[in-house]
Amino acid sequence: MPSFEFATANRIIFGAGKLNGLGDQLKGRAKRLLLVTGRSSDAIPRVRQILSAQGIPFDEFALHGEPTVDTASEGVKLALERGCDMVIGLGGGSVLDAGKAIAALATNPGDIFDYLEVVGKGQALINAPLTYIAIPTTAGTGTEVTRNAVLESPAHGVKVSLRSPLMLPSIALVDPELTYTLPPPITASTGLDALTQLIEPFVSVKANPLTDAICRAGIRHAARSLRRAYENGADQEARAGMSLASLFGGMALANSALGAVHGFAGSLGGMLHAPHGATCAKLLPLVMEANLKAMISREPNHPALARYAEVAQILTGDKNATASDGVQWVSELVCDLNIPMLSVYGMTSEHFSDAVEKTLKASSTKGNPIILTEGELREILEIAL
Repeated sequence: MPSFEFATANRIIFGAGKLNGLGDQLKGRAKRLLLVTGRSSDAIPRVRQILSAQGIPFDEFALHGEPTVDTASEGVKLALERGCDMVIGLGGGSVLDAGKAIAALATNPGDIFDYLEVVGKGQALINAPLTYIAIPTTAGTGTEVTRNAVLESPAHGVKVSLRSPLMLPSIALVDPELTYTLPPPITASTGLDALTQLIEPFVSVKANPLTDAICRAGIRHAARSLRRAYENGADQEARAGMSLASLFGGMALANSALGAVHGFAGSLGGMLHAPHGATCAKLLPLVMEANLKAMISREPNHPALARYAEVAQILTGDKNATASDGVQWVSELVCDLNIPMLSVYGMTSEHFSDAVEKTLKASSTKGNPIILTEGELREILEIAL
């Protein structure tokens, strides 16, 4: 039996309508609050009203696009100037990552690059972050229960993580009602990101019995909910299922590891400014197939082969399904959900060498069940182009 540890948000509140209870969670906890938001969400005016009703002064920091080291630094400056002692992140994964980074950097001295992985010094945080409440409005990243924030460093052309156990949110408030109005393309890309974050930890080199159980349940929810949520956004049961799948994916990745899909997503996201969810969605079946081929060829007794077969059985509902059946199921889903080729985001064959090099160095890639060669990684990109 392997040894492992498990950590998640201090408190998880899940359920339709739970945003209405946010005021009760805030009573007496904040003198001044920084509200980090995205471009638009029906929940923004609701949260403003809740804060006003509680008499809590607040400032807003609106994020446009995915967070960079510069935007995180701007948010920290605002939080410090205004004397904020709490941060709420209200939005998709990018917004929650930005809020998480701001809360952490506001209490720790020095430069942001002192703490960033890969392109920075990777130093440990010294002080606990500001109290942070994460409220997702999409169902995909599970960022509300992870211990890292993904930031783009334009100077290095890559997305990297600010990571610490101290960064786990104080409260993760997951209300599926906030996802009801998501358009189909966002439902598709974020939903496939959630599925990726359930499959990769399950087959990763750091899988453990607790994350295994979470992944099995999450994959089952995604398998029966994602297509329904895409076809009918008002399907409340499907929306709740995807919110739960996303939450479970975040819990799993935070306590095990990811794989080459996310290794690619980090490198391509920084190079192309491609949306994280869409990148993961396109690459998921391609990496699954490459992993299977590599293991069958080089390590035919690899335990992850049986795990991929189990994934297939959960996805298809067929107890006799093979690992290849799982790849086929995911490939058909990606096609049916109209996930675009990566060329739509500007990728060309000229990006391949740089992307492969950065992917090999990415922290996520280290969790892949087998080490893929440069040639195998390049072939994945050729198919995705």
